Amino acid sequence: MKILIVEDEPSLREIMQRALAQERYVVETATNYAEADAKLAAYTYDCILLDIMLPDGNGLQLLEHLKQQRKRENVIIISARDSLDDKILGLDMGADDYLPKPFHTAELLARIKSVLRRGKSGGEMALCLGNVSLEPESSRVLVAGHELPLLKKEFDILFYFMQRPNHLVDKSVLAEAVWGDHADQADNFHFVYAQMKNLRRKLADAGADIEIKSVYGFGYKLIPPTE
Repeated sequence: MKILIVEDEPSLREIMQRALAQERYVVETATNYAEADAKLAAYTYDCILLDIMLPDGNGLQLLEHLKQQRKRENVIIISARDSLDDKILGLDMGADDYLPKPFHTAELLARIKSVLRRGKSGGEMALCLGNVSLEPESSRVLVAGHELPLLKKEFDILFYFMQRPNHLVDKSVLAEAVWGDHADQADNFHFVYAQMKNLRRKLADAGADIEIKSVYGFGYKLIPPTE
C-alpha cells in the first residue's frame, strides 16, 4: 500500500516516513503544495497524509482539487490547527479523518489502517478471490485456508492485483505503485520480472485458483477463477 506524506516540517515528515516504512508501506513525500499537486497528478495513492499549512498554499485547496478530479484516495488531515471549525470544514470537503498535531505515531498508524480498511476493502477485513484470501491489516495471505508466506514486495504486488481483477496493468505502472519513487530511477524492469516470477510460482505451488498472466509487451493481468 502506498502513502503520500504532504508535510513541510522536516523532523515530523521524517518520523512519519520512518514509522510507515517499518509497517511495510511504500512511502513518498512532498514538502509543499506544488510538489504534492504534481505527484497527485502523475500517480495514485492509497492514503494521503495532508498538512493544511503549507509554505506555498493551503492543504484544503489541494483536497478540494482532489475531489474535483473525482480521485478516490483516502485523505487524513494532519494539522496544528485543532479548531472545531477546521475539523468540520476538512471533513465536509471530503477528508476521511482529521488528526491534530502533536500526535503519537501509534495513533497515526491506527487511523491509517482504519481508513484503508473502510476505503479499499469496503469495510471488510480481507480481500477474497477464488480460494485466495488476503488480509491487508495483518499482511497475511491464505490459499485454501493455508497461510502462504510471501516477501513484502510479493505481498504488495498481490494486493495491488487483487484490487484490480481482470485489469491489464502496465509494468511501469506496477513498478511505480509498488516501489514508489525508486521505480523512476531504474533503467529496466528486471526487479519487477523477478518478483513477479517468484509470486506466480508460489501461488501455483500453493494451488491457488487465481493466476497473474503475463501479457507480452505490456504487463500483467490477474485472472480470477471462472464460475
